[in-house]
Amino acid sequence: MTWQVDVLTLFPEMFPGFLGYSLAGRALEDQIWSLKTHALREFGSGRHKAVDDTPFGGGAGMVIRADILDAALQATKPMDDRPIIYLSPRGRSLQQADVARFASGQGAYFICGRYEGIDERIFQKHTIEEVSVGDYVLSGGEPAALILMDACVRLLPGVMGSDQSGIEESFSNGLLEYPHYTKPATWSDYSVPEILLSGNHGAIAAWRKEQAEQATKKRRPDLWQAYQQTSKQAYN
Repeated sequence: MTWQVDVLTLFPEMFPGFLGYSLAGRALEDQIWSLKTHALREFGSGRHKAVDDTPFGGGAGMVIRADILDAALQATKPMDDRPIIYLSPRGRSLQQADVARFASGQGAYFICGRYEGIDERIFQKHTIEEVSVGDYVLSGGEPAALILMDACVRLLPGVMGSDQSGIEESFSNGLLEYPHYTKPATWSDYSVPEILLSGNHGAIAAWRKEQAEQATKKRRPDLWQAYQQTSKQAYN
């Protein structure tokens, strides 16, 4: 089944962007996933097709109007169970578990905001998930949508060369990924750890787990704490 993506945006020409290349690009050509963009400006008001207005209560910037956005949603949102995702700095921080959940469904419908955001009343009328790709502010939701799409597409069956790739990478098991090495075995006076050349797969697996734990503990203490808590619960 094709994983279907719809995007509502002021800049449809920004898609598929970098997703037209490499694994995602080939998967798009092979119809493992599909992409359809909808121009929000087509639902704008007046001669200039305006989609925004000044915020009530004053303040800088402009806000995308609820009536314009609602009309666009009513006209373009397919009648299926795909989630509506609004990319926003105030949204829930995106986690690999969220990516896996989105990728396991039929697809997703993305709303890409601009300016100061969208009228809050749209969330009262529609069921929309607010998702943040990081604690920083972008010029619009398009780059964030592309990031989330990329994370999902690579998990679709048939996209990556090995299903194991998605299992052993960072965040899939609560840990950062272990370090990788390839040929030559010795380079610039630096050598590959001997354990990786031993052929002892059990010992290699144990070494990789230990390395992943050390990297997580050092670089992401927040993840390490959550991992320890999850491990304790598993044994109880």
